[in-house]
Amino acid sequence: MKREGFNVGEYVDQMALLLDLELRDEYRDGVVANFERIRAIANLINSFPLAEDIEVVPVFEP
Repeated sequence: MKREGFNVGEYVDQMALLLDLELRDEYRDGVVANFERIRAIANLINSFPLAEDIEVVPVFEP
């Protein structure tokens, strides 16, 4: 599911306020860029179709 109206920069700013985290200006662009990457990866993973009969496993053991 892709959220068209989602603003990553605004999300970072709001989370910094919520967590009472001082995000200095020189780091903000890098944090936003990393969250953009995380968002792209999450969109890819969330778009992968799964069968309805798959069960959740609490521990992965190869």
